[in-house]
Amino acid sequence: MKYLIVGLGNVGNEYTLTRHNIGFEAVDYIAQQAGVNFAADRYAHTCSFRYKGKTIILAKPTTYMNLSGKAVRYHLDKLHIPLDHLLVIADDKDIALGDFKLKPKGSGGSHNGINNIIDTIGDINFPRLRIGIGNNFAKGYQIDFVLGHFEKNEIDSLKPVLALMPDIVKSFATQGLERTMNAYNNKLKKISSENNNNNNDIK
Repeated sequence: MKYLIVGLGNVGNEYTLTRHNIGFEAVDYIAQQAGVNFAADRYAHTCSFRYKGKTIILAKPTTYMNLSGKAVRYHLDKLHIPLDHLLVIADDKDIALGDFKLKPKGSGGSHNGINNIIDTIGDINFPRLRIGIGNNFAKGYQIDFVLGHFEKNEIDSLKPVLALMPDIVKSFATQGLERTMNAYNNKLKKISSENNNNNNDIK
């Protein structure tokens, strides 16, 4: 069984650690924890690892964000992967910084990368993991914000999210989307609440 995990972003050093590239950061972290390295492939940098009999392929499209669908369609077709075995990881300005949401399907909203995937494959029914980057920008400055670099305090807020990425992907491949959603959506809020309760117990 094969699973394709696609992190969205823009190629080039100037885009490293920009908010729009959090999908790249997520799959980079997964690869690091799995001990595998990305290599150049057609329309993407890819790598793979095995977990409990499943093959998990990580991909970072090299087509730039607005043409992400070309890379996704190529690797889905090449590897004969069904849509329900695809997980797209991308940024979301409508989710608070330091939070995330797993969803089974839906429109791309204002996200050009996801919209291009939908347009290219002709379907909205694929899982996606949206990582919150917040919306701390003035009206008319959305593009500058999403293409801007994370501040240090923002990176610190994202570390707990990135730390969960390997477990989420492994769960997706072995337990399925619904059970993974139930296990991980709101998990950070639960952890925070438990930590607060533990702190309250300290006298």
